[in-house]
Order: sequence, then structure tokens, then C-alpha cells
Amino acid sequence: MTYTVSQAADAPWSIEVVHARAPRGAFRFAVFDFDGTVSLIREGWQQIMIPYFTGELASCPGALNIPREELTETVRDFVYVNTGKQTIYQCIELAEQAGRLGGKPLEPLAYKAEYHRRLELRIADRIAELERDPSAAVNHVVPGSFDILAALRERGITMYLASGTDEKYVNQEAALLGVDRFFAGIYGAQDDYKSFSKKMVIERIIRENNLHGRELLGFGDGYVEIENIKGAGGFACGVATDEVKRRGVDQWKRNRLKSSGADIIIPDFTGTRELTDYLFAPKIGGKNAL
Repeated sequence: MTYTVSQAADAPWSIEVVHARAPRGAFRFAVFDFDGTVSLIREGWQQIMIPYFTGELASCPGALNIPREELTETVRDFVYVNTGKQTIYQCIELAEQAGRLGGKPLEPLAYKAEYHRRLELRIADRIAELERDPSAAVNHVVPGSFDILAALRERGITMYLASGTDEKYVNQEAALLGVDRFFAGIYGAQDDYKSFSKKMVIERIIRENNLHGRELLGFGDGYVEIENIKGAGGFACGVATDEVKRRGVDQWKRNRLKSSGADIIIPDFTGTRELTDYLFAPKIGGKNAL
């Protein structure tokens, strides 16, 4: 079987193998990111956060002579650098940037609350649709999500969900999508942000289950979870879905995932059979047999 990268939205589903020698086939546990990896309920959140944060910086005294485009670029940079971490870290950076520009920043939790208020307005129709019609879940997940979750469960893989979104929202949205039943545990951000991180969740899973790194499989669309999985010695699958089109590869995501250390990159989970064949391929003579 040949594994290559699928770039065009209408291209056949395929796997981009970045690290062909990465150990695979011995997985016992898997960790999934949520937003952008499984759920698309919050698709477009950047279109809420970036303009809101830019407006906050533009109101600072030191920003009077800074072009709006430059402020937007500053915000975009720190928003994306912190994507995958808890939302509070983006809000902490906003407060620090506002202070540098002579503003009187709010507490990061206040910025976070206002961002959530605005985001909830954007996704209200999606939530209402799912509450009204559970079968609509297929339209609000990364394509093939139910197939990969079912396939991994059939193989006896214990799965966990770890998200930078507040845990109460992750639980609510995972239940609305009907994916909560696949996970042994669901973890999300806490107001006491120092008490949670994806890295802490991964370390806990390894410690409590006496795992070797190569027994851990991770799925994510951001650099944080990819780096955390690789740091633990696991196998990282980058999910580079174009969230707007719900098909094909988002090149910006792909480039970020590749630079973060992803072992393979996929456009979505519609090729579940091909993906599981690759992940659990038997090895001959210490090498993967394809």
C-alpha cells in the first residue's frame, strides 16, 4: 500500500507518513483532542477571538499609532501559539499585551468569560440543532469520527478525551454529539488552570496504567497535543481537517502538525480501515510490514 499526502479537497483519502520508522502496532490507550479533532461545533472560534482581542488592544493608549492590521497580526500570532492549551493562556497573553500598550487590562478570567459569551452566540444554532435532532451530530464532527472511535474500541483500545476547552462545555458537547460513550475519561480546562493540562492527563494515564510510550496513541489538530504525545514517547496522528469544507486538508494545520512532530497526517477519519491497517500493521524483522 502507498501512503502519500492528500492536499486537494477532492483528492482521494490518504495518509501522509512523516516518520516512517515511528513504532506502531502495540497501542493500548489513545488520547484524543476534542475541538477540530472530533468536534466541529466550535468551528470558526478564531473569527470570534481574534477580532475581540484586537479590539481590546486597539483601545489601549499605546496602540493609537499602530495600524489595525499590525495589531491583528500580533493577536493572531499569540492566539495560534497557544491553541491547544487552555483558553485562559490566550487571555493571559492578551492582558500582558494590553499592559505593554499602556492599557488597564481586565483579569484574564474576565476576558475568557466575554469570549465565551460571544462564541456561544455563534454556536447557539448548532447546539439547538443537536438538542432537537441527535442525528444531526454527523454534520458537526470531523468526518469518520464515529467510525474510528468504534474501530479502536473494537480493538480494545481505552480512549480518553483531553481538551483546552472548559470541562463543562466539553462534557456537554461530547454528550450532544454522542461520542462521550467511547471515552473512559473526559478532561477539560479548569478555572484553576494550573491544575490541568493535556500533558498532565497524558502523564497520569501512563502512570496509572504502567504504560510504555509506544503503547500510547494520540490524535490532535494542534501542536500542543502532538508535542505532548511525542514527549511521552507515543505515536502522534495529526488531523488536518479543513473545518469549513469538512473535507480535504487545511494546509496551515498540516504545516503546523508536521513541524510539531506528527508521525502521520490525515485529512479526516473517512479512511478508517486504511488508517487502522496502518496503525496496527504487523512488524516483520523489527520493521513495519506495509
